[in-house]
Amino acid sequence: MWYQQTITLDPKSRGFHLITDEIVQELRRLGDVQVGLLHLLLQHTSASLTLNENCDPTVRSDMENHFLRQVPEKANYEHDYEGADDMPAHIKSSSLGVSLTLPVSRGKLLLGTWQGIWLGEHRNHGGSRRIIATLQGE
Repeated sequence: MWYQQTITLDPKSRGFHLITDEIVQELRRLGDVQVGLLHLLLQHTSASLTLNENCDPTVRSDMENHFLRQVPEKANYEHDYEGADDMPAHIKSSSLGVSLTLPVSRGKLLLGTWQGIWLGEHRNHGGSRRIIATLQGE
């Protein structure tokens, strides 16, 4: 079985957001897969997807603070016509990545106990974000 759909996330504030439940709720065919894979592709160059802590929200704020220090907005970027937050957002997106491949078993994602899917919103006003979700399996 192959199934593909686009998931549109509502605009989120700058920072890291736990989106596991949003993804699972939107995936209409996840329950049909006994054994398979879910591939997620974020169709944007100024946000990211990553797998990390799903319980303590301070991990997400610490991650945002880390990236603010490591990839400052007030640097001498050539690409600056979309705002001071744009080029740093591209760097963060490339550093973390825009895709995940996750195992599926008996209609559920096989994530570790403390793992969740994060959206990294790296723009001050990023807008809605689209994710292409592709399920394959039996």
